[in-house]
Amino acid sequence: MPLLIGPLAHPLIRARLAPQATEAGSLQAALIGGGLAGIAPDGWPRLAAGDDRLPLWQADWTPALRRYAEIFGLAPQHHQGQELLGLGEPASDAPQWQSELAAAIADRLLGLPGNRPAEAIRKRLPMIASWVASRLRAEIETASLPHVGPAAIDRVRIDSVEEPHAEYFSVEAIRLSQHRNDGGWTEPLARAVFVSGDATVVLPWDPVRDRVMLIDQMRAGPLARGDAQPWLYETVAGRVDAGETPEQAARREAVEETGIALLQLFPAPHNYPSPGAVAEYLYLYVGIADLPDDSAGLGGLATEDEDIRSHLVPRAELTRMALAGEIRNGPLLNLALWLELRHHEIRRELGQGTETALAGLPPSVGGV
Repeated sequence: MPLLIGPLAHPLIRARLAPQATEAGSLQAALIGGGLAGIAPDGWPRLAAGDDRLPLWQADWTPALRRYAEIFGLAPQHHQGQELLGLGEPASDAPQWQSELAAAIADRLLGLPGNRPAEAIRKRLPMIASWVASRLRAEIETASLPHVGPAAIDRVRIDSVEEPHAEYFSVEAIRLSQHRNDGGWTEPLARAVFVSGDATVVLPWDPVRDRVMLIDQMRAGPLARGDAQPWLYETVAGRVDAGETPEQAARREAVEETGIALLQLFPAPHNYPSPGAVAEYLYLYVGIADLPDDSAGLGGLATEDEDIRSHLVPRAELTRMALAGEIRNGPLLNLALWLELRHHEIRRELGQGTETALAGLPPSVGGV
């Protein structure tokens, strides 16, 4: 029987994997890393010398614990004659472990069909974790919103959720009944939802030179539709990884796709771009940046097969393009028009758009 240590010994995780585990003392040592334990495949901590007293829990190999360990590639590590489960390499440098997110991911993984190979699930862990994190954000961010009619819990009954397609993105097939506006209930309805997780979208803007940075890259959606020009002007954008905030994702994606650092973020209205069939929520920002003449070029991550080209465009030209119908990317269109309406207000918050906007503004001034 293994001894659970570190994140696996946490009550939220232990209750899901080995609820009958018993206390087995402690180990004098330290854990290095582990900020993405149970969130990313390589997020588990490593053991090091130290004076911490690390609690140990003795557990049977329950079906849930065995399945979970197989998915994450966890194996017992021998230490002083004991078999410790919950350690790995390399250590993660994530700042703080999110136990509730890790617990929700565990629920998701244990709810997947048992005949699905653990290795196949492991390859999809980043997207699975991103989707679970998206659901947690939705619960928190919308809890205080005014309802359009009665609360959803009183208007929808979900009978089943299946996942007939699961690759990088997935499709969920939902069977539900809906309480109608006339007071009755519908017969069971079938709805298919494309699952991609939340994304962040940011338009870099230099308020001193009054120019923005756009990118272009080939897009599969327009290509599949038969679009003769599937290279669209776009914003910087990307998935919000599990364990990071939308703001952190915006800054990370700006560096990855264009090589520029964003000095400050101003949130625009966030939204669902296609709520009828796509479970994607977009966090929109205008990002203050220094955009000299030589800042445009080629970018993107080779590991993600990205081939991105960036362009410097005067803000007034972007507005003209938007009003002329030349912008076909929805998030860019939203941000172009929002910036046209708000650029004077943003300039005031930045100090009338002087070089103070490019000198590293304190986070307390206006944006994130």
